[in-house]
Amino acid sequence: MQPLAERMRPRTLDAYIGQSHLVGPGAVLRTMIESGRISSFILWGPPGVGKTTLATIIASQLNVPFYTLSAVTSGVKDVRDVIEKARSSTFFDTHTPILFIDEIHRFSKSQQDSLLGAVEQGVVTLIGATTENPSFEVIRPLLSRCQLYVLKPLSDDDLLSLARRVIREDIYLREKNIEIKETAALLRYSGGDARKLLNILDLVYNSGSTEVTDAVVSRLLQQNPLAFDKDGEMHYDIISAFIKSIRGSDPDAALYWLARMIEGGEDPSFIARRLVISASEDIGLANPNALLLANAAFDACQKIGWPEGRIPLAEATVYLATSPKSNSAYMAVNTAIERVKETGNLPVPLHLRNAPTSMMKDLGYSDGYKYPHDFPGHWVQQQYMPDALQGTHFFEAQENDIIKKK
Repeated sequence: MQPLAERMRPRTLDAYIGQSHLVGPGAVLRTMIESGRISSFILWGPPGVGKTTLATIIASQLNVPFYTLSAVTSGVKDVRDVIEKARSSTFFDTHTPILFIDEIHRFSKSQQDSLLGAVEQGVVTLIGATTENPSFEVIRPLLSRCQLYVLKPLSDDDLLSLARRVIREDIYLREKNIEIKETAALLRYSGGDARKLLNILDLVYNSGSTEVTDAVVSRLLQQNPLAFDKDGEMHYDIISAFIKSIRGSDPDAALYWLARMIEGGEDPSFIARRLVISASEDIGLANPNALLLANAAFDACQKIGWPEGRIPLAEATVYLATSPKSNSAYMAVNTAIERVKETGNLPVPLHLRNAPTSMMKDLGYSDGYKYPHDFPGHWVQQQYMPDALQGTHFFEAQENDIIKKK
């Protein structure tokens, strides 16, 4: 017997639950599908929110050849073989085949490079699925050729709608007349993940129970303690709580959320990467050593592996949480970027321009530049901003005190 999640996989957009910002009336993906033409894109979101299902529905509704690869088991040769099959199945009056790559973040650079030509030439329409931030895990040339769509964890209403539909429509569950009497544990353990929800209902069915209650769900999951902890339970909420606890200088809370991620099977590199970001964004110039230590923890974790890697991660977590905080550099560069967007490419003042040739010198390049080291204190008053931005300040120094635990 197929697992419940596979038996109840939606086959049409109307049966698909959640992600209304992408597939609801007038939303971008629904509009593309209804037009009969889609461009390459990457679906980014936590596990169990319908990435694979959505790709399958798109291929079915467009009635195009559909090829799938798993980044866990496929190599460059597999990618090239599929591209050749897609090339040979494309004719003048047919739609471009779809190539769906699950966990595309696990593809190496060379594997991702092997996709570029086929995507650019329109040999395949690429749909990638990832649980990791594509900005870090997908090479820039491939990312620039794809749209990025973010899928959200399913809401409680979405999950309950799915549960009721499954109990009503599944050929096995409806025979037992299973009734949902309490939802707190069902929703808590599901954590926005449809697959987890369906696995829980499968457990209820296999246990012989005809009622879904908090007690039944808790008892069944205690018998299967690892069944719903993998793949980063409540992935985004927990990493958000982790970073905000560090930012709020609460080492105990930060350690708790770190422990939740460790026990939930989170990728250690993901945790370490977030620590490096926090050291830059939240601690910043108040304690520049924080970035060095976060990088060292990242490096140590990769060298010594798991489970010992939890130790440098914990050390970095406590260090960052108890460090003074400053987001002055973070705020300054964001403000500067916004000003660049507003003002465009303002000319560099002549005295700051490089003058490697005599012609450039004749044009006044570098003329009048004052070399600071030739002046007392290695400083001299001089214009460095473009003319239109003279007197503009982006950086504002911040005072900091080390937060002591009360």
